[in-house]
Amino acid sequence: MKAAKIIAIVLVVYVGIVIAFESLLGYFQPANQSTLVITTTDADGASHDRVVARLRSNGQLYVAANHWPRAWFRQTSTNPAVEIEMDGVRSSYTAVPVAGEEHDRVDDDNGLGFVFRVLTGFPPRYFVRLEPR
Repeated sequence: MKAAKIIAIVLVVYVGIVIAFESLLGYFQPANQSTLVITTTDADGASHDRVVARLRSNGQLYVAANHWPRAWFRQTSTNPAVEIEMDGVRSSYTAVPVAGEEHDRVDDDNGLGFVFRVLTGFPPRYFVRLEPR
């Protein structure tokens, strides 16, 4: 019984750490030279901006859903027309879902560290390729 309590406490603390880390990232949205701002549109037509890491593989531009909060990623599924602001330039792109060998290659080319995966609660990772329109 004591071991079950300890495991439950550790699990609750871990979930709290993941929620706090993800919430802080979502609130502050840290931006730098390796990020871009993606603007997606929801079902009601409202636009939403999100800072995401820019990834490269085989000369192509990608972004990844690396976190549990991923509304922007779901919005690209229903409306792949997105706007990207990168290095102060705003352009129109189409978000193309990535799967199979391409997904594996992009993941291998842009790996995540173990500590980051722990802090984010090991979410599944999805990619979209950004094609200029």
